[in-house]
Amino acid sequence: MMDRKYLITRMDGRICSFLMDGHKTVEIHCDPAETADYALESIYIGKIKNIAKNIGAAFVEIAPGVVCHLALDDMKQPVYTKKGSSKLPQAGDELLVQISREGMKAKYPSVTTRLTFHGKYVLLTTGKGKNSVSSKLPKAEKERLLSVVADRRKAAAYSWLFRTNAGGAPEELLVRDMERLSARYEAMMAHAQYRGCFSCIQKAPAAYLRRLSNLYDSEAEQILTDNRDLYRELEVYLGEYQPEDLGKLSFYQDELLSMEKLYSLETQLSEALRERVWLKSGGYLVIQPTEALTVIDVNTGKFEGGKKREEAFLKINREAAAEIARQLRIRNLSGIIIVDFINLEEDASRKLLLDEFESELRKDPVRTTLVDMTKLSLVELTRQKRERPLSEQIHVRISGALMNEGTR
Repeated sequence: MMDRKYLITRMDGRICSFLMDGHKTVEIHCDPAETADYALESIYIGKIKNIAKNIGAAFVEIAPGVVCHLALDDMKQPVYTKKGSSKLPQAGDELLVQISREGMKAKYPSVTTRLTFHGKYVLLTTGKGKNSVSSKLPKAEKERLLSVVADRRKAAAYSWLFRTNAGGAPEELLVRDMERLSARYEAMMAHAQYRGCFSCIQKAPAAYLRRLSNLYDSEAEQILTDNRDLYRELEVYLGEYQPEDLGKLSFYQDELLSMEKLYSLETQLSEALRERVWLKSGGYLVIQPTEALTVIDVNTGKFEGGKKREEAFLKINREAAAEIARQLRIRNLSGIIIVDFINLEEDASRKLLLDEFESELRKDPVRTTLVDMTKLSLVELTRQKRERPLSEQIHVRISGALMNEGTR
């Protein structure tokens, strides 16, 4: 029987959320107790500061001194609130932009002119795009979902994307989600024309609330918190944006055993920051993020596989593939990732490993692509960047022993 919970609690002055499958962690996030300025998905009236054609980018101020990166390829149907004489983008133009990626280390935050409004089942995206459906859904379900849009008036100003969550959802829930997003879009556009440059037209909900729309129904049967203030926030948010999920919300209360102790949350968080991850087989992973990419090394460790080396190495690699997919999501690692699996001699073994690895990566709601295996038997993959990795979210010093040496 499934026992999947989404836990939200306060830990060390932060609001931490844990997606749990039984007592096994699937995802961890740690957010500031106070909602940060310039949060992901917030919408501003920005001003183009300058255009760098050599790198295909514009730099847009969304507040005095707060500069963001905007790809010129993204500016196909921008919504201007103030436009200069040229039809092309130019310095001084004011336009609506949405934060699409947080600033990381020395990199600017990224913004987009394609504004997106998130529902549980659908996304509304501005511009004359094509209605689409998650690639994870079967063909028959895609056709059913697109027929829901076909039965409604086509909006020239925006398009719809049906999320994986929409699979099997009743039409009335889909329509209600669409109507809610349409109303938000119309209200924002009516409001924006009366606001000046640097105005925040729509402030995104706190990250720990916003992520509730990203949970698949199959991933969380219960939303649980042990904090009264958080419970009230969750209740209000779900009532407005996901009323069908209000029944999943529960308050944890046990004077003898705290939620943190029951689910070993502090241990789960500590393990997600360690460099070494042990596997049940006795092998282990070494996970080392660098400035340019993340390197993951698979080692045999204490594994005793006997004389059948190929079979033994394949067993460790298969276990490692599943654990790497889980660790990418838990740690929120992104960008270029290189995995050094234990070398396999047989083509059939390598193919089986890559097929299983790709299958595990597809479970991740963040777009992750397995590129290929190089001639040196290194597996290349990429994972979309949106939020900071867990280690940066926490912003605390971890002792060398905790970071670098795990125990079985």
